Amino acid sequence: MKLTKFKFTIPKELVAQHPAKEREEARLMVVDRKTGKIQHKKFKDLINYFSEGDLMIMNNTKVFPARLYGNKEKTGAKIEVFLLRELNKETLLWDVLVDPARKIRIGNKLYFGNDDLVAEVIDNTTSRGRTLRFLFDGPYEDFKNIISKLGETPIPKYIKRKVEAEDEDRYQTVYAREEGAVAAPTAGLHFSKNLLKRLEIKGVNFAYVTLHVGLGTFRSVEVEDLTKHKMDSEEIKITEETCDIVNTAKKNKRRICAVGTTTMRTIETSVSTEGFLKPYDGWTNKFIFPPYDFSIANCMITNFHMPESTLLMMVAAFCGYDLMMKAYKEAMKEKYRFYSYGDAMLIL
Repeated sequence: MKLTKFKFTIPKELVAQHPAKEREEARLMVVDRKTGKIQHKKFKDLINYFSEGDLMIMNNTKVFPARLYGNKEKTGAKIEVFLLRELNKETLLWDVLVDPARKIRIGNKLYFGNDDLVAEVIDNTTSRGRTLRFLFDGPYEDFKNIISKLGETPIPKYIKRKVEAEDEDRYQTVYAREEGAVAAPTAGLHFSKNLLKRLEIKGVNFAYVTLHVGLGTFRSVEVEDLTKHKMDSEEIKITEETCDIVNTAKKNKRRICAVGTTTMRTIETSVSTEGFLKPYDGWTNKFIFPPYDFSIANCMITNFHMPESTLLMMVAAFCGYDLMMKAYKEAMKEKYRFYSYGDAMLIL
């Protein structure tokens, strides 16, 4: 499959700038792979598609305030630093993106807050990527507290507004537990505590995996031949307990729903030869694009994604390319809201 197959234009006015007023009030497009039928619902109507014993697998990663603004030593130039991942806890080494990158060289020092925090640039990794060492004397918890205080919720750049107070809550799933993501697993943003409780009362089961969303999810594809694209690695964890829940549902031939593309990538990373989920604690650079045989989930919830993105390619692999393109055309016609704060799709 070629990159150009995923090239189309989303009208600017359909890119969601704010979340829906209530999480579960977002719209939900329901796509049936067997019949090709498309229905238009609200996210809260999701409950009608699941029965007792069915399973939802969710990514419980937690977004941290990854965007910092600092100043370069001597010149005082304003620099944006986007924390990608911690490389070493003891030496406070971090993988980051900097902007404007041309001004930031090895040896430069960056100051944050009222000089509460200082970092030194020790390596160039990519055109915008740098390795920083934070120069901080004190307990690690104090360091993390300063990052939390100075950092900003890392809403994506296509949201053309300043970060607002509501973003701290709404750019986070209600079941977020494991801190480490620089972007929210957006399909999960539509679940309210109320909806989760109603699903639980109905007998739907839940299992949690962790994928700390990093650059791998978002790096653009720059090769026409998709087999040549290399994903950046992201950290994942699948526990024994999760495997037991998932494998029981699979043996019982229940509906197993992957909530989001990050969840799908996580579970597809660690599958036994018999097609069951295995515990895993490490990294994944799995890239799923058509054609692909999925082993665990038989339905998925996802948002509406950017053209030419790896997320869209995975959805095409699961939904079927032609049906997905038909669904996206319909979504544009029906004025669905796109991307992180946008509406959702349930693929059955």
